[in-house]
Amino acid sequence: MRTVLLSLLVLPGGCWLAPAQAREVADPPMPQVLDLREQARLRDAWLGERLDRILPALMRRENIDLWLLSAREYNEDPVVETMLPATWLAARRRTVLVFHDPGPGEAIEKLAVSRYTPGPWYEQAWSADEDIAEPGGAAQWQRVAELVRERDPRRIGINRSVTYPLADGMTATEEEALLAALGPSLASRIVSAEKLALGWLETRSAAEMNVYPLIVRMAHAIIAEGLSEKVVTPGMTTTADVAWWYRERIRELGLDTWFHPGVSLERAGEAELPMTVQFAGEEESPVIQPGDLLHVDFGITYLGLNTDTQHHAYVLRPGESDAPQGLKDGIAAGNRVQDILMSQFRNGISGNDLKDAARRLVADAGLDAAIYSHAIGYHGHAAGPWIGMWDRQDARPAIGEHPINPHTAWSIELNVRHTVPEWGGKAVRFKSEEDAYFDGERIRFLDGRQEKLHLVPRQ
Repeated sequence: MRTVLLSLLVLPGGCWLAPAQAREVADPPMPQVLDLREQARLRDAWLGERLDRILPALMRRENIDLWLLSAREYNEDPVVETMLPATWLAARRRTVLVFHDPGPGEAIEKLAVSRYTPGPWYEQAWSADEDIAEPGGAAQWQRVAELVRERDPRRIGINRSVTYPLADGMTATEEEALLAALGPSLASRIVSAEKLALGWLETRSAAEMNVYPLIVRMAHAIIAEGLSEKVVTPGMTTTADVAWWYRERIRELGLDTWFHPGVSLERAGEAELPMTVQFAGEEESPVIQPGDLLHVDFGITYLGLNTDTQHHAYVLRPGESDAPQGLKDGIAAGNRVQDILMSQFRNGISGNDLKDAARRLVADAGLDAAIYSHAIGYHGHAAGPWIGMWDRQDARPAIGEHPINPHTAWSIELNVRHTVPEWGGKAVRFKSEEDAYFDGERIRFLDGRQEKLHLVPRQ
């Protein structure tokens, strides 16, 4: 494990990166990407640690004695996906995982009722030979029922949730088969494992957090490269060209992305693009010109973890060596809103209450801002509460009621409207997004934040 981690932390040219180092984003060097075998070894080491350390605490916190998860090949439960070996790219046939808590001081039983054993962490609890030709997996479900009866749990958790899609992984047909096998008495003990599923997905381990800053550094390095003269030729390059360059660059580096990059622009004398068009991607694909303010929304996936970042760049006009002061002030205003929002993070506060508290302070500061932050981790829009929504600032949907918990990662996403005098007093929306980590006491950016505009060309 130590060898793998050290190889990950070295940068090209022999430079070393302190993972928690606070820094302003400029043009960071691109960290090395591990080969696939080393990535798999690291991810499997993380999973073993999580199953031994994180899972027991969460099951006891949520008072669930037995957690039962099921997924069929290519119809994945989002939680099951995160509990399989790195070499398993999907569930195999039907994969049923059973986690049983025998009680305080005892290790969690980790059982697999599946044709293939999903890694060394699970005890194979079923022989599939008798069920190969049986429709619906009846014998498999009967074995699940036997295991449950033997353990006689008070509360059986399954992944069902109206509010959170990531905690709603058990399909209707799987639940129907499970209930039939358990019978009325055991079936009456079934409860939603919503909070347990969210807790598993949102909680970051210490080992993951040793590396997560490097993943965000990768994202920052790729963004900076794309917002430079290497990619952007004013008068020729379109916003779609830049977006597709990002997609190709991600693939070239051996990384993945969880959404198509969004690249848009604002310029003096033109109306602001609607937010729906900006989020849509290629509905508008103008040619980039000198004097434009570029915006990119970008994320990568590496080692099973995701990033989500938004940066701005200014395309210099002939004779300019810096951006207009009004644009630089807009970036500073966004930084101020980030500071206010992050000052309100504390254990147990709901996403709705955190958003409301931050918005009051933002208004008191005379800033015109919208806040729409979210958790990040195994998924881009990850398990945890929504802290506002870009188009529903005053709404308090159920999805915002989940509490802020320690050891969670966040995408600090927002925008602030700021008047740019050099653009005839046009109000420009500066959209910022940076990834951060909340340890239970304070929240900090994983790899700094944008405090200065990227300039095209670099000066």
